[in-house]
Amino acid sequence: MIGYLYVLAAACLWGLIGPLSRLAFASGWTPLEVAFWRAALAGLLFGLHALRLGRVCVARRDLPIVVAFGLVGVALFYASFQFAVQAGGGAMAAVLLYTAPAWVALLSWIFLKEAMGPRKLAALTLTLLGVAGVSLQGGTVRISVAGILWGLTAGFTYALYYLFGKLYLPRYETPTLFAYAMPVGALALLPLVSFHPPTLPAWGAVLLLTVGSTYLAYLTYSVGLRRLEATRAAVVATVEPVVAALVSYLAWGERFGPLGYLGAALILVGVLLTFQRSPAPTARPAGSQPAEESL
Repeated sequence: MIGYLYVLAAACLWGLIGPLSRLAFASGWTPLEVAFWRAALAGLLFGLHALRLGRVCVARRDLPIVVAFGLVGVALFYASFQFAVQAGGGAMAAVLLYTAPAWVALLSWIFLKEAMGPRKLAALTLTLLGVAGVSLQGGTVRISVAGILWGLTAGFTYALYYLFGKLYLPRYETPTLFAYAMPVGALALLPLVSFHPPTLPAWGAVLLLTVGSTYLAYLTYSVGLRRLEATRAAVVATVEPVVAALVSYLAWGERFGPLGYLGAALILVGVLLTFQRSPAPTARPAGSQPAEESL
């Protein structure tokens, strides 16, 4: 039971990313500015954690992949999600983020030669129908081409966490990898950022986003995974877009129309079908031994 509570807590923290981002936007900060500070400050926290654990080394042969993950899985993912929130709101961004399992199934079929069985095909179909429903709904949520494209980009880049995790996360502690990936992402974003005068609401939102919805959420999810199967953890984590939609409605009045809620439900059903097939490699495992040839 305790494992479910840890994963549920992590999902709730992730569900606050959109609403907290909107609070920073309302204070005059841009999506790239929020993404930069989230990556930079989270990198500092993960770096200090890795130092405390004595696990700061990554094998030379793994560094190019870790750097590439920082560029795409941190810089592009964080930026695209922030732009999706700005263009379409926190609820829609969170729902489109959960197209990630469908992207994983497609990429695994193309690059890893994994079988595309009936369950995966059904999940892909439901996800596509769900995206169409969210895109065409008529509620108070702002619908734009930019919002849909940025949301799908966020889902695609988030899918890389699955593939990266399948190949590399079992080798290292979670803080170790993010101590490298987060600063790389922040440095990639830095030339694109126009900084604005600091305000208390903006800094408060970014600090909550960094400490709660990034650092603590990843660690809490990892603790839950030690007590729970990865598949069950991934299914519990699908409460994230529900939390995002609820908080966005209470804070900003965001509301889907009937077709939008149907589309969101289809996407979540597609997620469940995907995870029923095999354990989700979104796990952020811990306790691995450092690899050799470390820096």
